[in-house]
Amino acid sequence: MKKYIKRLIKLVNFEREAEIELMVSEIEHMSGEKREKLGRAINKVKGKYLGKELGLNIVQFGRSKTIDTEISVGDMVLVSTGNPLRSDLTGTVTEKGARFIKVAFDNRVPRWALKKKVRLDLYANDITFRRMEDNLKHLSLRGKNALEYSLNKRDPKANKDNIYIDYIDKSLNKSQKSAVKNCLTTQNFFLIHGPFGTGKTRTLVELISQEVRQNHKVLATGESNAAVDNIVERLVLNEKLKITRLGHPQRVSKDNITYTLAYKVEKHSLNDKIKRIHKKIDKLVEKRSGFTKPTPQYRRGFSDHDILYNASKGKGGRGISAEKMKSMANWLDYNLEIDEMHDEIKRIENKMIKDIIEDSDVILSTNSSAALDSISQTKFDVVIVDEASQATIPSVLIPIAKARRFILAGDHKQLPPTIISNHAQDLQNTLFESLIEKYPHKSQLLNVQYRMNKSLMEFPNSEFYNNNLKSDTSVNNITLKDISNVEDDDALLFVDTCDVENHEKHLKDSKSIVNHVEARIALKFANDYVNAGIDEKDIGIISPYADQVKLISEKTDIEVKTVDGFQGREKEIIIISTVRSNEYGQIGFLKDLRRLNVAITRAKRKLIIIGNSDTLKSDPTYERLIDFVDEKNLRVKI
Repeated sequence: MKKYIKRLIKLVNFEREAEIELMVSEIEHMSGEKREKLGRAINKVKGKYLGKELGLNIVQFGRSKTIDTEISVGDMVLVSTGNPLRSDLTGTVTEKGARFIKVAFDNRVPRWALKKKVRLDLYANDITFRRMEDNLKHLSLRGKNALEYSLNKRDPKANKDNIYIDYIDKSLNKSQKSAVKNCLTTQNFFLIHGPFGTGKTRTLVELISQEVRQNHKVLATGESNAAVDNIVERLVLNEKLKITRLGHPQRVSKDNITYTLAYKVEKHSLNDKIKRIHKKIDKLVEKRSGFTKPTPQYRRGFSDHDILYNASKGKGGRGISAEKMKSMANWLDYNLEIDEMHDEIKRIENKMIKDIIEDSDVILSTNSSAALDSISQTKFDVVIVDEASQATIPSVLIPIAKARRFILAGDHKQLPPTIISNHAQDLQNTLFESLIEKYPHKSQLLNVQYRMNKSLMEFPNSEFYNNNLKSDTSVNNITLKDISNVEDDDALLFVDTCDVENHEKHLKDSKSIVNHVEARIALKFANDYVNAGIDEKDIGIISPYADQVKLISEKTDIEVKTVDGFQGREKEIIIISTVRSNEYGQIGFLKDLRRLNVAITRAKRKLIIIGNSDTLKSDPTYERLIDFVDEKNLRVKI
């Protein structure tokens, strides 16, 4: 166990170093302008202090030129005026506009950050890595138990006897009810395998509500803020539940702000007392400023005790007059009083936090935020982790270490955690996948999908889920006809570019690949649908290559993202540009078939795949996909 944990710590540090190295290398070798073109920096903005919000200092950075950036709300940014790597000022993006971006800072903002020509850089967040490492170094017995199941060092106990459950959500299907029941009766862990559109969040919300009914304290987490917000939005519909959302308030969806710990602290009855103490502190600071601060040049080696003693005797020394000594002693007296008041504020804040946490039935946070001090002493009966198949073992162990029972929900047939370091690729092996392979009886597949037309489900169902899924009758035959004037019966179309000249290209100084022909085809389809009355927000364009995403997105307002950017989401229409087109049958990381699974399961009513069948056929799965569309007569050549 010690060896295994040591190795995990090593992998976490490899990944931390790779992420920081990537960022530092980019900032060192790339101009601010080039980094801005890539969407990872914003140059020449002016800062304006807007005041405090939920205890954070908010600054708006703006300019007359439009800001087009990949930097999003919740991202950490490095703020600088010269060499960014010489700055240590970081903040969190709270809002984005066409010509401004708002950033929240934990501490006071220096004056230089409020000048012209300020630069913002997307920054690697080291806190998450530190939390993972710290948790591994002090791993609780519960965390070690979870690893023992994975390492075949411990066998899970059988579930307790069946219990009667009065389901709150009466429309749950059989597999969802079974998942809830198994989770409630497990003595150690249970896994909810939730493929695309099978109502995983809905199942988790029912489970959380049922746990609370049994007077259990629940910690519910997810790898991303979006996943946690998704659960919060559904949970709040149950007005009986008392829920608190941990984490940086600026990374939380605006709709969920009132459930955050920061908001509840601000609204707590004891907060008025803190405001009164702050007013007293302001007056004391003003009085203190009338006396000499005992800086090294004035104290000349005298300690605080020496200064107070000499002043009480009316003495000076070492060239310091008795008057100056008395002035420094007064400064120290006021400073001590101010420090005591700050300590009092801290005590009151801790009391408020304790009250709020103890009064809550459910605490929600990201995996990383489960390491926060505010819940370090809280006893949880169960931990429920969403997106567990996208979380590394060091990440998922942070919440798991806090309760005897844990529930993991995810889909190991979709994308694994994204790992940058070549030395840390083993972090892609998740606890969810390890446990579901070793203990299939400790898992429940949610087997009814509510997202897509049944013909869109057919191929991924046979290829990735052993034909165990079925579509609900409500979505079986949904088409674009239902929501527009588009006369289109077929939900799936493969646009084959094999007769077009070889057309994949590397851009200069980039490892990524573009395909101009596919970009034009994707845009033509998207524009035709918009012209036919389909709302832009109902269309998504996906490509596995970042440069192709950039090429297409520069020419449209429709959402264009990599496969990773669309995981967990859906659109009425999805257009996929596969990009690869060469005579050698090289398909690069399209070989990661989980990427294919995610890409082809985002569409509800229409899926268009653009690709070169001759190139793609080099892989057996893509060959089966092309055979599938041929059988259905859904392939067209251009």
